[in-house]
Parts: sequence; C-alpha cells; structure tokens
Amino acid sequence: MNPVARQVSSLLKRPSQQFQQWRGIRVRVLNGNLEQALTFMQRQMQSSGIERLIKNEQIHHIKNSEKRILARKNLERKIRSQELARKLQAILIKKVRGL
Repeated sequence: MNPVARQVSSLLKRPSQQFQQWRGIRVRVLNGNLEQALTFMQRQMQSSGIERLIKNEQIHHIKNSEKRILARKNLERKIRSQELARKLQAILIKKVRGL
C-alpha cells in the first residue's frame, strides 16, 4: 500500500469527533471580557447563517398573521429571483447572438 493510500485509510478509520471539533464558531475571551466575546459570537453566527438555521429548526406555534407575512416575503423573494433570472437570460442571449 502506498503512503497516500495509507494516510487516507487511516483518516477514514478515525472517529468523526476529531473532525467535528473544528466545525462551528470559536470565540476567544480576552481579559475576562465576556460581553465583548458574546457580541462577537452573535455577529459571527448572523454572518454565517447559523442563527437562521437554529431559528428555522425551533418548533413552536406561529400565529396566522406571522404565517401570512412569511408567505408574502417568500413569494416576493421568489418573484424577484425569477425576474432577475429572466433579465440575465435576456442579456446572455443578446451576447451570444452578438447584438
């Protein structure tokens, strides 16, 4: 077995916990300033999308008015993306045809 195959096989045999420890967000607390570390962690979670995933996975009652608002926002987002796709397609067609 060549050295590369040996390394790959050894990586596959290791428990997955070693790889999972690098996932997520690490925040360093400097000089015992916990508040600053928490705000930094919150910004990191917002920018990486973790906060949105956590909120989506929470199971709780959603009021009908909130459902309507979410449905309207999703519809607007979908329409906006479809319009953008149509515009981009028209631009690409013009470029391909050389107009």
